[in-house]
Amino acid sequence: MAKVVMYSSRLCPYCFRAKSVLESKQADLEIISVDGQPKVREEMMQKSGRHTVPQIWIGEQHIGGCDDLIALDRRGELDSLLEA
Repeated sequence: MAKVVMYSSRLCPYCFRAKSVLESKQADLEIISVDGQPKVREEMMQKSGRHTVPQIWIGEQHIGGCDDLIALDRRGELDSLLEA
């Protein structure tokens, strides 16, 4: 199963939703909190080109945020990415 990395914030409802979807798929999930860590947030922004959380990678592939993750799941593409 592919490793999933998600940059997240404790108070972000989109982060909660994305985490819930990934946990329901039993993903190998690593959550990196950006709360109070400007260097970690800067690292996320450099890697993703985005400033909002969550930012999600499956393996080496940047998926995007929660809406992108949900769209992948609705198209039936999320499971195959997680299994790679």
